[in-house]
Amino acid sequence: MTIRHHATDETLMRYAAGQLPAGPARVLAVHLATCPCCRSRLGEFEAVGGALLEAMPLAPMAPDAFAAALRAIDAEPQYAAVSPLSRARAMPSAPVTLPGGIPLPAALRDCEIGPWRWIGLGVRASTVRLPEDRQARLTLLRVGPGRKLPDHGHVGTEFTQVISGSFSDGYGRYGPGDLSEMDQEIEHQPIVDPEGECICLAALEGSMRLNGFFGRLVQPFVRI
Repeated sequence: MTIRHHATDETLMRYAAGQLPAGPARVLAVHLATCPCCRSRLGEFEAVGGALLEAMPLAPMAPDAFAAALRAIDAEPQYAAVSPLSRARAMPSAPVTLPGGIPLPAALRDCEIGPWRWIGLGVRASTVRLPEDRQARLTLLRVGPGRKLPDHGHVGTEFTQVISGSFSDGYGRYGPGDLSEMDQEIEHQPIVDPEGECICLAALEGSMRLNGFFGRLVQPFVRI
């Protein structure tokens, strides 16, 4: 696997600082699993963050800080313990493979993977529910060979990780392992290469903005 498109330094710094939202963070986690370059760069940012914390002056604690912490613990609502078996029954297990026998990325193994739904000619989507944030906008996309996604822009940043296959737009060609980051300044129309279908994981900070009359017409029905 030759990875040509990587996470930006800004995204890696936000991830290291715990400031990246849940959806984009999962997309990045999938990318990091196959990209030693980004893992190395992330380690540098984590080391810098640790050094900055060590250099900060110590802040004195309030005299009643320990007692206040105990009161807060006592005030927390008590929940009945849930066994691992009960939790497994409550949340459907993620499939082991994707269509075509493609292994599901390890970073998605604890997620709830929804059924594939039709969203356009040759285009299907599956909603991915995260246990830590079920409102996160995270989607698996499955696009047939030679098919085009709608011409669109973004309100916020779009993060797309290629799992299998490949696509091109006006900004490059993206293959397995590549990460695409498109901000609100970008308008593009990804086109899947003719050799085979493409499966991607996509997350949005904001929403997709479809262009053209037809795009605006179907916008309310495209839940991505």
